Amino acid sequence: MNLYTLFQWVINMRVFLNILLGLGLIFVYVKYLEYKGVYYPAKEILNYPSSVGISFKDIYITTEDNVKINGWFMSNPKAKYTLLFFHGNAGNIGDRIDKLQLLYQAGLNIFIIDYRGFGKSQGRPSEPGFYRDAFAAYDYLLNTIDIKPEQIVLYGESLGTVIAVDLAFHRKVKALILEGAFSCGRDMAVKIYPFLPRFAFSNSFDSLTKIKEINAPKLFIHSRDDEIVPFNLAKKLYDHAKGPKEFLEIQGDHNNAFLSFQHSYISSISTFIEKL
Repeated sequence: MNLYTLFQWVINMRVFLNILLGLGLIFVYVKYLEYKGVYYPAKEILNYPSSVGISFKDIYITTEDNVKINGWFMSNPKAKYTLLFFHGNAGNIGDRIDKLQLLYQAGLNIFIIDYRGFGKSQGRPSEPGFYRDAFAAYDYLLNTIDIKPEQIVLYGESLGTVIAVDLAFHRKVKALILEGAFSCGRDMAVKIYPFLPRFAFSNSFDSLTKIKEINAPKLFIHSRDDEIVPFNLAKKLYDHAKGPKEFLEIQGDHNNAFLSFQHSYISSISTFIEKL
């Protein structure tokens, strides 16, 4: 190898290594965006069910990986079913009081948890961790409160729909209510970061694959005006779901549509529950 050839080889290797470094930095950046774009936990709980006249038990349960998570159990004397509630990606359980009040008035027991890293729950948010939190909540209902699987209705809002779908995929439940649902994390990531290629994102939060295998009755609720989760991603998930299934279209923004259309919202849920 002469000096000129060696020089060219060194230049080519430097270019190659710089390309690898650039791709590595892009990968790290995309992973950072995926994490930061998903989780917005708040630690301080500002509202409690007692503020709207609902008595509750403040509960701590421990997951299989030894993380202590916090939740509230609201017992309803009219209840035939227990709603296991999984909230969205921001705030904590204290930010769902308006919705909890409506659902409680529908005659349901309610068990809502804060995922790891949210509210008073320990740990750091992660997709696998959220699934473990859901399993721990489900097992608490069965083993501590003595509620049967056929008495459990899962309710997920936004990111919580992914948690509800995963739990229904792995455990027996009576029914599934999904508000503000989306098909998979990659579909959402492309919507949020359209300047990055689709293949750059991991196929996380994949409800699309799991929903096809869930036999329990399903009620989908979504606003045509949703500015965060596109309506078409909810329809995509609905179209791939097994029956029996229903779709309630409401109007309003992502966080408040249930209040804007609360009569349709709660009457549809009550009718769905009554038909189980």
